[in-house]
Amino acid sequence: MLAYKFRLYPSRKLEEKLLRTLNLCRFVYNWALEGLNGKEKPNLYELKRGLPRLKEERPELKDVYSQVLQSEVLKLYDNLRTLAALKRNGRRVGKLRFKGEGWFKSFTYPQFGFKIENKKLVLSKVGEIPIKLHREMKGKIKRLTIKRERSGKWYAIFQIEDEPKPLPKAEKTIGVDMGIKHFLTDTEGRQVENPRFYEKSLKRVREFHRQLSKKRKGSKNREKAKIKLARAYERLVNQRDDFLHKLSRFYVNNYGAVAVEDLNISGMAKNHHLAQKILDASWGKFLRFLSYKAGRAGRTVVKVNPRGTSQEYKHGELDRDYNAALNILERARVGLGWPEPTPVEMEHLRELKAIPASSVVEAGSPHPFRGG
Repeated sequence: MLAYKFRLYPSRKLEEKLLRTLNLCRFVYNWALEGLNGKEKPNLYELKRGLPRLKEERPELKDVYSQVLQSEVLKLYDNLRTLAALKRNGRRVGKLRFKGEGWFKSFTYPQFGFKIENKKLVLSKVGEIPIKLHREMKGKIKRLTIKRERSGKWYAIFQIEDEPKPLPKAEKTIGVDMGIKHFLTDTEGRQVENPRFYEKSLKRVREFHRQLSKKRKGSKNREKAKIKLARAYERLVNQRDDFLHKLSRFYVNNYGAVAVEDLNISGMAKNHHLAQKILDASWGKFLRFLSYKAGRAGRTVVKVNPRGTSQEYKHGELDRDYNAALNILERARVGLGWPEPTPVEMEHLRELKAIPASSVVEAGSPHPFRGG
């Protein structure tokens, strides 16, 4: 499944309808949760069968497409399954809470009740909303989620079912070490700068925090300050994800197999001295992007034990991160029986090349690079 996210531009009248739909969906979610907390504890199908009777009691619910309301019951059960899975894995979990006003951000059309016509998204019981389709969707649409971000912007998120398309076979393999001084270092000598989007945007975000703290609770000025802060964070996330998508795509496009460390990101983040830097570096998200892109392209991502990769110097006195990348690749080769590199190849690769993060964003890859 692929997700395509597009910006929506509703008029004031349409936004009022969207907000009303959100609130009515929140009501149904809370109604279903209340039923589960009661003595009888109805199952999924009993709750769905109870919706027609609920509509008779609350006629305003008829203003929402029926399957959208049913999806809220499904959402509740999905949340319950997620909590149960976490509990089975030994995680401490609480109970599902009722959703208060302002804490409900999305509603879903499961396959029907919407269409795209003349650059507009037509939603049943809502209307025609201008949509910015900046890329072509390929595959069968299975679900549509309408989401309102904290910044006040609206988005349409399409879940698409399509067939993965493997890339042409690539024989080359590469090892990648994640770092703090550099975002990553690979065995072909690239050292990609850590863009540190959070640090660069921190001054602006702190200023918006200060402005928010000075506003009276419940006032319109406080709501405006919240939106400014949310938009600053949203811009930061978009910058980071753009960088991570382009960098992970480069490695998937150019290498048949990529060796990385099997990092315990959540455990490392407990080190408060390094936590913010680790989170800012977005290692976990990069590795997720790399893995799912590789899976769809017919590539391989191999995770190796990270213990001691920076301390073992088998190739002479090298840059610490470059040495770690070589050890990561060697461990993957031993584990999977990959061919060993020749001494000539190893000597050639010891020359390191600093890659600015800006070149990744602007060129879509660590450019200039060798072997791409």
